[in-house]
Amino acid sequence: MAAPPVVAPRKRPAQGRARQTVAAILEGAARILETEGLEGFNTNAVAGAAGVSVGSLYQYFPGKDAIMAGLIRREAQAFRERLDEAARAASGPPLAEAIAVLAATAVAHQAARPRLARILDFEERRLGLSGEAEDADAGVAAILSAFLAERGFSGPNAAGDAMHIARGLIDGALERGAVEDLERRVAAAVLGYLQLMSAAPGQEAPSPSPAERV
Repeated sequence: MAAPPVVAPRKRPAQGRARQTVAAILEGAARILETEGLEGFNTNAVAGAAGVSVGSLYQYFPGKDAIMAGLIRREAQAFRERLDEAARAASGPPLAEAIAVLAATAVAHQAARPRLARILDFEERRLGLSGEAEDADAGVAAILSAFLAERGFSGPNAAGDAMHIARGLIDGALERGAVEDLERRVAAAVLGYLQLMSAAPGQEAPSPSPAERV
């Protein structure tokens, strides 16, 4: 029976120079995955792309699985931070404009490095990081829940549904190469869902105001 992958870092950087080294290693890993895929992904290649020695790499990561896990965690944290910033910026505009801001943030994150995103999704499952992925999703849902609560959407599933609608649309569009007008399509899908769910049972969903039409 194969040993489980080692996904914990050897140590965490405490000083600024050490943090820069780890950041360079993770970015080097991202570039290798984008250009060569999993076939070219190994510690020697990552160290070369990062401009550090293999010995320096091993100070922080015990192997390539730990580097991959670190990259997955980096991307998840970056998206949460960007979404939180976008949600704060979108707290004032009408609902349709606000949803468009959040949709643009989600599309930009996934579409910026689509090959890397696909590899990380696959590796996340292989490395057994589903628990961490659920925690990351919970963090995203919490941001969306707070944003929607300010606008009167208090249902228990609204944030999670909106998150998965957007994710499914974006992932499917990137897989097919159907990226034209993707931000608007995602915003329209999420807004339509929210308007439908806000309607009273047995009634049609309210029509958006001119300011809120996407």
